[in-house]
Amino acid sequence: MVGVMLSRQMAQDRRAETRELFQVYGPMVYRRAFSLMGSKSDAEDAVQDVFVKAFSNLDAFRGESRPSTWLFRITTNHCLNVIRNSKRQRELLEEHHDREPRRSAESADERLFVVTLLAAAQPDQAAAAVCIYLDGMTRHETAEVLGVSTRTVGNLLTRFSSWARDTLSEQDLGRVTGLDAIEDAYG
Repeated sequence: MVGVMLSRQMAQDRRAETRELFQVYGPMVYRRAFSLMGSKSDAEDAVQDVFVKAFSNLDAFRGESRPSTWLFRITTNHCLNVIRNSKRQRELLEEHHDREPRRSAESADERLFVVTLLAAAQPDQAAAAVCIYLDGMTRHETAEVLGVSTRTVGNLLTRFSSWARDTLSEQDLGRVTGLDAIEDAYG
């Protein structure tokens, strides 16, 4: 009897913690997922998946960083994996060409191209590139989010830029107009 009551109390406590964590960090996770996934429904699905992963791996959170940093990393990795593993590249191209552009057709196309490029990159390099290129974070902020040194962030960005240049054709390089400027600023 005492075991059942204790089990119920622990379940209630867990639900309350879950609700609080979602209320505090849900909007941040959604914004990150939306910036990578590009659609509301994909971002909402990603948020659910991220919180399921977070709750099932709560023991893996070492407390060395803030919960927001931990969730940010889970979200980035999850979204890039979804794009990479589910052949979203082709679907994203079709979806974006059918939609009204948010800014201009050129900038929406460039953003799609960059997200597709990031999905093909090495995960650690892609994570650093997302923080810098898409989120506009500083090297210091990126290092904190990724749990690495600022020097490592610089190395990851250099390797990403080198890989991107080797991977892309001349025509594709022209589509990623910010690569030189970002590399000059952060490299």
